[in-house]
Amino acid sequence: MMSENVLGKPKKYQGFSIDVLDALSNYLGFKYEIYVAPDHKYGSLQPDGQWNGLMGELVFKRADVGLSALTITPERESVVDFTTRYMDYSVGVLLRKAERTVDMFACLAPFDLSLWACIAGTVLLIGILVYLLNWLNPPRLPMGSVSSTTLYNSMWFVYGSFVQQ
Repeated sequence: MMSENVLGKPKKYQGFSIDVLDALSNYLGFKYEIYVAPDHKYGSLQPDGQWNGLMGELVFKRADVGLSALTITPERESVVDFTTRYMDYSVGVLLRKAERTVDMFACLAPFDLSLWACIAGTVLLIGILVYLLNWLNPPRLPMGSVSSTTLYNSMWFVYGSFVQQ
């Protein structure tokens, strides 16, 4: 970004990319001059096959290095060499780490409490009805067979039918 003009000092560029360029200049021993692409664009491929903006300056060798927050695309990469990204912005969200607790009722989680109450009520009601029907009209079984028509067995029969086991 361009620095503010304070007390008549000339405006100059500043920021992380300029700091990297200054460090490279000192380390490798070269001097540089910064200028902005004439059309103030990053660069895109035009319908006639020519590049504009910063990309055009590099392709036509009017600039040796382009310094910008430029997106690396396959089209741009086919005509110029890019360094690896040295500064990456991404959106992140910080959350507190969930506590791992063992819940022995986790198997009940798929349904709401009201639905479990309806299921329990249905098993109880149908179990009582099966018991009463067996008590009022017992089945005719062959000699020697054992049939238990207790309320417990009736409820267990309804529950087993309900869960298909």
